[in-house]
Parts: sequence; C-alpha cells; structure tokens
Amino acid sequence: MKRALEGVRVLDFSHLLQGPYATQMLGDLGADIIKIERRGTGDDYRYWTFQNFRVGGTESPCYLAFNRNKRSLALDLKKAEAKEIIYRLAETSDIVVENFRPGVMKKLGFGYEDLKKINPKIIYCSATGYGQDGPYVTRPGQDLLIQSLSGIASITGRRNDPPTPLGTGLADQLGAHHIVYGLLAALYYREKTGIGQKIEVNLFHCLIAHQLQEFVTVLNAGRNFERPASGIGHPGIGAPFGIYKTSDGYVCISVNPIKKLAEVLEDEGLVEFDDPQVLFDKRDELFYRIESSTVKKPTAYWVEKMLERDMWCSEVKTHLEVEQDPQARHLQAFTTFRHPTAGEVKTVNIAVKFSETPGGIDRHPPMVGEHNEEILREIGFLPEEIESFKQNNVI
Repeated sequence: MKRALEGVRVLDFSHLLQGPYATQMLGDLGADIIKIERRGTGDDYRYWTFQNFRVGGTESPCYLAFNRNKRSLALDLKKAEAKEIIYRLAETSDIVVENFRPGVMKKLGFGYEDLKKINPKIIYCSATGYGQDGPYVTRPGQDLLIQSLSGIASITGRRNDPPTPLGTGLADQLGAHHIVYGLLAALYYREKTGIGQKIEVNLFHCLIAHQLQEFVTVLNAGRNFERPASGIGHPGIGAPFGIYKTSDGYVCISVNPIKKLAEVLEDEGLVEFDDPQVLFDKRDELFYRIESSTVKKPTAYWVEKMLERDMWCSEVKTHLEVEQDPQARHLQAFTTFRHPTAGEVKTVNIAVKFSETPGGIDRHPPMVGEHNEEILREIGFLPEEIESFKQNNVI
C-alpha cells in the first residue's frame, strides 16, 4: 500500500532529538528523509546513551530510537563542493528541517532565503531552544533546561523535594510533534496555493503550550500551585488522585467518588472527606489514610475490586512490564528491525493507524554516510565526480 507522504523529500540537517524525531515521523509516513551529517563523526546523538549501554555493543539506543526510515549523506559542509551538493538537493526537496543555533545555517549559506532562491516552493523549518532572537537566544536549549525554565519542574514532585524533572525528554518530543504539525499544515497550504514558507518552532514555547490548563489556572487565579507533601498526582487536584503503595507494588487511583473508595477500602470514615474543598485542603491527610489501607493487599486485588465498580484505577508498570502488557501486545505497540551492526533492535511501533496509507519501518537508522553514493547519483552526479568528492574529503 502507498504511504501518505510518498514523494515528499525532506532535507534533514537536524541532530540530537527534537529534529530527528520529527523527521522520523515523516519518514514513517513515507517521506524520503535525507539526513545530512557531519563527515566522519555524524550526528552527536550517535555518542549519547543511557546506562552506558549500546545495542549490539556498538550503537547508541538514543540514536537508533529517532533515526529509522532515513538515508545518511555525510558531508563537510564548509567545502565549496558540499554547497553545490546541498543546492542541487534543495532543487528537488519539499522540506528542510534544521535545529542549529540561530544564524548557523545562514552563515553556511543554507538559510531560508538562500534555499528559497533555488526552490521558491520550499518549506523550511527552523527548530531552536528559545526562538530566533530575544534575551535567551545565545543560551543552550536542552530539554532539562527547558523543563526548569518553563515551570513544569516546579509543579512536579512532593512539597519538600526539589523541583523534579520528568523521566523522559518531554520538551524535545513535544517540540518534534509541533514541527510535524507545522510542516503538514504548510504542505497542505502549498498544495492549494503553490506557496512555500518558513516555520519556526522552539522548545520553550512548546513546553509552555503543553501546560495550558496549568497556566490558565495560575495566571487567572494570580497564585502558583503548591505541591502536596504526599504523592498526589497533580498540585492542583485533591485526593485521591495519586499513586499508592500496595503489599507488592503500587496502584494508581485517579478521580473517583470518595464513597466508592470508602466501600472498596472498607473504611466508612472516608465519607467525612466527601466535599471538593475538603478533598483539596486535606489531601495529604487523606492520601496517607488511603495508603494505610492499600498497603495491606496486592495491586491486582485493588485493581480488580475497583474495576468491578467502574472506578478509575490502574497498575503502575515498569518499562519491561509494559512490553508484556496485554493491551500493548494487542496494539502491536512494539516491533523490531534489523541493523547491520546492532543486529535485531527492539523499538516502539508507529502509533497512528491509517486505513489506506499505513506507516512502516523500511530502513534501519543509517550508518554515517551510508547512502552517500546512492543520493549523489540520484541528483545527477557522475561516478568520477563522486570519486573526486571522496578524494577531496567532501564526503
């Protein structure tokens, strides 16, 4: 079956996480992603890893996570010949994505205005930490920094703990989704009008945007959230919203009528808290009272009892447990691909389902410059010219 973005070519200068995740999503939908990498060493994310672990003993799991369905063209972008190659690629590309610091692409001769002269219909996305200008423009724009600056760390964790970052690079990943929806909107507009455009996305604003209900509450109330001392799951919500110890793990209890919870826990005294303001004001007291009951039985017991009453609850699972989760298996949420050095790699499958144009994993994350000759031949370079590029350390 065809892919939704088949025939769309993306010139991908991005590196690390935000940009590569965005272009991977486009590649999953059939776009031809040409990943422009630094000659020799490639994307810096090839050297970033967690737990000092490498898949197959050689490959960064972080790089493998965000670079499938791409081809790698490794260039020395400071060479005049590299500029000729990029300009020729721009002639046949629909989209350009870059996440260098502001001004870098323009200095190299690959800014929006440069490439627009070559291809007036080009759609050009610049992704940054804080935007193209302003007081933070020279600051490093990394995920943990953005979590700290945007307020999300200040509302996560318990009252007496320091502000707490999330256990995943949320700012980068949400930034990637903003890139994709911006590019798809621009493609649709160009389809109707023939006009390309420049798109700007920055991590700071994206993570602010994804705290929408929190900001609407705080800005209009004129006061910040106060984190609870207990494990309540959100600083603006009262009990029982949180995660509770059981005899063999934890159970998540979301928004539920306190009367139902009193029945399940066999604690009739809980009904005394059955008032919205009391549930908020005494949320810490109520949390520990609920936990004094949940800790007496295993997680499966509480989940079964609560689901029987149509209550909002769930187990709390580790990543390895999620892989075996029956719903995750039903959804085929995980899959594998073969890599030339890492072997069989387990990964997360494409989350969006299409009836007519399903996505797929057709290419492993490329080795540095793996597709140099293939791409250069496609845009008209002769074998002797390609050999000259090799000899002159252009590729």
